[in-house]
Amino acid sequence: MIDQIEIRPAKHEDIAPLSEFIVPFVEQGKILPRTSEELDELVETGFVAIEADTEIVGFASLEIYSRKLAEIRSLVVADHRQGIGVGKKLVSACVDRARQRNILEVMAVTSSDVFFRSCGFDFTLPGEKKALFIQPHLTE
Repeated sequence: MIDQIEIRPAKHEDIAPLSEFIVPFVEQGKILPRTSEELDELVETGFVAIEADTEIVGFASLEIYSRKLAEIRSLVVADHRQGIGVGKKLVSACVDRARQRNILEVMAVTSSDVFFRSCGFDFTLPGEKKALFIQPHLTE
C-alpha cells in the first residue's frame, strides 16, 4: 500500500488542495490553522504524499530557522493512510532536506513523541541540552 504513495516536494499548485486537506486536522487541534500566505511559505520546503497521482494523503514541511536549526512543521497524514509509513517517509524527506542543507539539528514540537522517537528523534541533544518553552501570553 505504501508503495502506491509518492512523496514529492510540494508545489505552489498544491496550496489550494492542501488548504482543504488540513481543515480536519486544524478542527481536531492537531495542527495550527494556516493562512494562504503561511501555506505558501511552508510549501517552499514542504513535501506532500500523493496517492493515485492526484489525492493528497499527507504533508510535512521543514521550517529552516538558521544553519543550526530547523523544525518539522504541520505533519499530517489522512486517517485512512495512517500506520503504513507515510508519516515516516514525510519526516525522512524533511530530515534529508536538512542534511542536504547542512543543518545541524532538526526539532519537532509534538503530542506524538512516540512517533518521532520511532523516526530517530530524542528528548535531548548532544551534551544533554534540552529545549524549554514559555508562553508569554500566559505569564506576567
